[in-house]
Amino acid sequence: MNLRKSFLSVLLTLSAAAAAQADVIKIATTAPDGTAWMKEMRAGADAVKARTEGRVEIKYYPGGVMGDSATVQRKIKIGQLQGGAFTGGEIANANPDVQAYGLPFLFRTQAEVDAVRAKFDERIKAGFEKSGFVALGLSGGGFAYIMSTREIKTRDELKAAKVWVPQGDFIAEIAFKAAGVTPISLPLADVYTSLQTGLIDTAANTFAGAIAFQWHTKVKHIVDLPVSYVVGVMAVDKKAFDKVSAADQAVLKDEIGKAFARLDQISIEDNAKAVDALKKQGITIYQPSAEEVANWQKIGPESAKQITGDTAPSTELIRAIDAEIAAVRKQ
Repeated sequence: MNLRKSFLSVLLTLSAAAAAQADVIKIATTAPDGTAWMKEMRAGADAVKARTEGRVEIKYYPGGVMGDSATVQRKIKIGQLQGGAFTGGEIANANPDVQAYGLPFLFRTQAEVDAVRAKFDERIKAGFEKSGFVALGLSGGGFAYIMSTREIKTRDELKAAKVWVPQGDFIAEIAFKAAGVTPISLPLADVYTSLQTGLIDTAANTFAGAIAFQWHTKVKHIVDLPVSYVVGVMAVDKKAFDKVSAADQAVLKDEIGKAFARLDQISIEDNAKAVDALKKQGITIYQPSAEEVANWQKIGPESAKQITGDTAPSTELIRAIDAEIAAVRKQ
């Protein structure tokens, strides 16, 4: 009996020691719990834990409970968190090139997006390392559209609106200023309340994103014209990543990469479904004329002239993306 107790004691001790040695990676995000993003990221975390036999564990803090993106990045620096899942604009300070996909009116179709991302995703992910991050996954959230509590059909009508831009998203700010708007910068988590109080009346988001963040209960009008392409990135502190064994690092990249690849397809499907849900909510989706579309799309080249400096995507990358899009449009 004593021998058996001793054996069990040894097993428990070894188990506790193994648990203590597990690398726990704490990830914060503004993505609401229960969304496809959280479901797939959790699935990726489960796969990582299983394949590493518990040596690596990812713990998520969804819904903005750890603060806005700037606060999350500060917490990463002091080691309170090891990473975050951000939109491209939220993490652009760490890698300006991640904003390249979100340039205003850059893409017109999903085919253009697919061709460009096939060539440049890995380059953009690698760009985070110079700022001390490792990008485990990059995924598209879909096209963002202008949504408002007021009727907006033209660029001139947009000038009278109180327009939100994501805090720190300098490209979105330049784009709206090029359209003659002085935008209001706020964290993503503050948009719902600000629509409710009237601090803002206009914002841009994907169709599915509008539902996930409950904006569809406040906005009444949407302009059916893609303004920009939204991406999400999971980035972890390189120091924390380097503490993980090389074999387990490969598992992290593989499983989170797979989760974000699944999200690409899910986002396309969810945005298509969301259109019907928004219409049922009584939201008017306005289809601009060809002349109006051309006028809106002028914002792209107008704002591009002002997107320069250290906080802008590299000129060489933008030119390469433009060339790829031009090639797709010729086909």
